[in-house]
Amino acid sequence: MYPKSFAMMIPRRIFLSSAALALLLAPQKIDAFVLPSALTLAINSAADSEIVCKAASTTSNSGNPFDSLFSLFDDKNSSTGPSNKNFRMAQSLLTSLIDDEKCFDSLDGAQKFADSCDLNVVYEDTFEPQPIVGRAAVAEHLRAKVKARVGGDDNGNGTRDAKFRIDKISDGSKACGFAWTWTTSTLEGLRGTTFVELNESNQIQYVREIPEPLYKPGDLTLELLKAVTADATPRDPPEFVQRTPKKANEVAKYLFQEVQGGSVDESMRFFDESIVYRDFNYEDILKGKDEVRKFIEDFSFPGITFNPQRFDDGELSTCFTWEVLLEGAPEGESIKGISFYEINNSGLITYVRDVPESAIKPPILGKLARLLRPALGVFQPVPIGSREGGM
Repeated sequence: MYPKSFAMMIPRRIFLSSAALALLLAPQKIDAFVLPSALTLAINSAADSEIVCKAASTTSNSGNPFDSLFSLFDDKNSSTGPSNKNFRMAQSLLTSLIDDEKCFDSLDGAQKFADSCDLNVVYEDTFEPQPIVGRAAVAEHLRAKVKARVGGDDNGNGTRDAKFRIDKISDGSKACGFAWTWTTSTLEGLRGTTFVELNESNQIQYVREIPEPLYKPGDLTLELLKAVTADATPRDPPEFVQRTPKKANEVAKYLFQEVQGGSVDESMRFFDESIVYRDFNYEDILKGKDEVRKFIEDFSFPGITFNPQRFDDGELSTCFTWEVLLEGAPEGESIKGISFYEINNSGLITYVRDVPESAIKPPILGKLARLLRPALGVFQPVPIGSREGGM
């Protein structure tokens, strides 16, 4: 079993920036780190009450300001002191940057996002030909994107009604992902998914952002994959030890690192009867286990190697990145994507969103739509609220 949103076009060679290798190394210490001024930390106490602490924007030359912030919650002498076991740093940071600082729809917010990044951050905006590397480059990139959407001058005085909405966000601490939509006051347009990973200092060190493809080929995806892998050699299914993880990230890891390619029945054991599955290669949503099973079975044939790359640590929802290699395609080619999963209290998957990168960068239709409707990024927006949960 694997995400199926990976074949928008005939596969092509992708050159990975060597800077991405820096993510495998210990993050460099920097002289300053800016904590978003509106970051709200909700920490559940042992009595299940919430203590909310708002941290003022600060720049420190002597270390990460999160260190002093967390000291507020480490008083072992307090019998009623809050526990930070339920605090999710990545989720809280990104929610603050997006909703409070307006990092994707204001120039000041874009700078706040960059200020929250590691000096050597790698930002894979898959609308662009190459990753953006480094804090300064990310600041420039995000400010340019904001200005293209909102218009106006360099001082942040936008002339267009352009907003950015979080539809879903995973509850990860070390990393998280979020499903999003470009909106105005009355319309909603482009959708996508973004994965964000923090370093040990709680700075953003890696981002992958993938907007939905405007052209959705549907079953042409299946026909294309079968054509590319027509001469693939069948392999024996992998062996796995059956188990039943309950946290979202552990369910995803089990399915894609252990069960994948071994048993459709075992995969389907983790889907709820009410599953809603959004694959952005298709216009229509899959609903229910029968439709999802057929979908998975249709794409179960030799020649596809799915490689999950990065997982967040979400418990009720999870986001992860992946790439797919196709046997029969030229060596070194891969197609990247992101998946977002939600589970219920029984550990069963209730929601999936898969989104693939485009083979052409920037995608022709996507670029044209952003020129014609810069605030919404699509040719035909829909009324605000008409797509429940951003579906």
